Amino acid sequence: MEFGEQLKKIRTAQQLTQAQFAVRINVTRQAVSNWENNRNLPDLEMVILIATIFNLSLDELILGGTHVNNMTEKLIKDGRETRRAKFNLITVLIGAFLLILGVVCFLIKGNSVEYVDSTGLLHENFYLLPIGFAFLFAGLMVFAVMGLKTLVGIFRTKK
Repeated sequence: MEFGEQLKKIRTAQQLTQAQFAVRINVTRQAVSNWENNRNLPDLEMVILIATIFNLSLDELILGGTHVNNMTEKLIKDGRETRRAKFNLITVLIGAFLLILGVVCFLIKGNSVEYVDSTGLLHENFYLLPIGFAFLFAGLMVFAVMGLKTLVGIFRTKK
């Protein structure tokens, strides 16, 4: 059973009109009509509110039986998109952090003083250059891999 049919069944079992149902869950009558006619679906918070108000389990409300319906597919899709967005955010933060570390290494190297002590030993922090380049390279690689992954994802969805 589709989510809209399930919602209509719940509403009619409670002997409520769409307007009364809408007032009870604090939405417009048009929103309820759109849900019941499967034009669009409520967000997860609204689904939880409906289940709470009408003393239903989320399984009863979302699944409406044993079959996967459009609401279940929407929740699965939303979960995937949320995980993808979190992954992208973490990846961008890591890439930016690596780039910043590389720039900081170059700034420290550029602002430090090299000197020869009284024994003739040269004191220089040359090691900061390869470390800075390594950080820059790693940061750029993170962004390049993320960009390629995004492009592959775009091409997959077009097929």
